[in-house]
Amino acid sequence: MKNELYFKYKNIISENIKKKFLYKSVMEIPIINKITINMGFGKFISEKKILETTFDDLTKISGQKPIFTKAKKSISNFKIRKGVIIGCKVTLRNKRMWSFIDKLICVVIPRIRDFRGFSKKSFDKMGNFNLGIKEHIIFPEINYDYINRVKGMDINFNIKSKSLDESIFLLKSINFPIKY
Repeated sequence: MKNELYFKYKNIISENIKKKFLYKSVMEIPIINKITINMGFGKFISEKKILETTFDDLTKISGQKPIFTKAKKSISNFKIRKGVIIGCKVTLRNKRMWSFIDKLICVVIPRIRDFRGFSKKSFDKMGNFNLGIKEHIIFPEINYDYINRVKGMDINFNIKSKSLDESIFLLKSINFPIKY
């Protein structure tokens, strides 16, 4: 399976970035290393069915089996004990990552209600991009009929770059909707 977005990045976008930032080596060009998708269980930790459905939904969304995340320490205010499962996450790399980005840009983001673009405040000082999605049902793999609770998710783009401007230019080059 040939991914058009990766092909475009490798042949067109990387050359444009190299010319714009006056790089001499291909190794200096910013690239997305990995994407981490995280879904927490919140107040539904004790419900076994929510754990299973969230795990299944994240598997459908990412195309890869997630792992459960456990609490590192006990927090009495949230009724969490050390070692209790509190969420699940998946890390995407290479072909699955590029196909997920393509699906996110072309299918999922246009389904978000009242969407005007992601803020530049979502970048950290290292150039990584973080976004939160309130409803996981915007993904086409999720069937509305079998959903008992709408869950949110966090998506982290780990970008290897020297500056924030490079990361922003990279995401804008692949048509990621970032507002000025």
